[in-house]
Amino acid sequence: MTIHVERNDHLATITINREPKLNALDYPAVDALLAALDRLDADDAVRAVVLTGAGRRAFSAGADIPSLAASVAGGTERALREIVRRGHALTRRIEEFPKPVIVAVNGLAYGAGCEIVEAAPLALAADHATFAKPEITLGFPPPFGGSQRLPRHVGRKRGLEMILTGDPIPAARAAEIGLVNAVVPAADLLGAARDLAGRITRHAPTAVAACLRSVTRGINLPIDEGLAVEAACFAATVPTDGVRDGLRRFLDRPGRA
Repeated sequence: MTIHVERNDHLATITINREPKLNALDYPAVDALLAALDRLDADDAVRAVVLTGAGRRAFSAGADIPSLAASVAGGTERALREIVRRGHALTRRIEEFPKPVIVAVNGLAYGAGCEIVEAAPLALAADHATFAKPEITLGFPPPFGGSQRLPRHVGRKRGLEMILTGDPIPAARAAEIGLVNAVVPAADLLGAARDLAGRITRHAPTAVAACLRSVTRGINLPIDEGLAVEAACFAATVPTDGVRDGLRRFLDRPGRA
């Protein structure tokens, strides 16, 4: 089983389960990950998702190179179909997922593994984790969206340094430039990710989904267009139980004049 899903109350944990291959993503693993996300999206009981890798060495070493090489050998159209379109579908699905996806980076996150971190709304890293964009050593640019998302997150010059050199950076540097939210001891990683999920899922799911949608859709738009997205997301929450309950709790607080 290349993708393992565990449920615990409102939280689902997805584990990329190819530890002998450093959790590299071959095509069946990508497809299984997409299918798992589809199932969790449709499950109203699931309020948040933690995504991690099996073992301690790697979150994911990236795309499975033998699979990738076979696609490239098949020509441009096959490579675009099997690598780029599949990779874009995965990272876009993670980026636009209506429930918070928290990546728990338990080791190296290279290539496609790093691109998943970039696509996710939240990420925590173990203190021994490393991040790299080594695609240039294979002769091509990042194909899972990394040439676009990374510079948007960390800035053009910082992003290009990683993309053009292929050099790894440690977890502390990833946090410093905003690639991950925080660095924690490896033994505490999953606990910290689950704690973060709990701090989010205590709020109304309609509010959480609206916040995710507003930021994801608006972040790269001109400010006026982004404000229109924000207004639409706010409007969608007005008739919900989440707003009614939240306002009632505030107004009913003891000691309010």
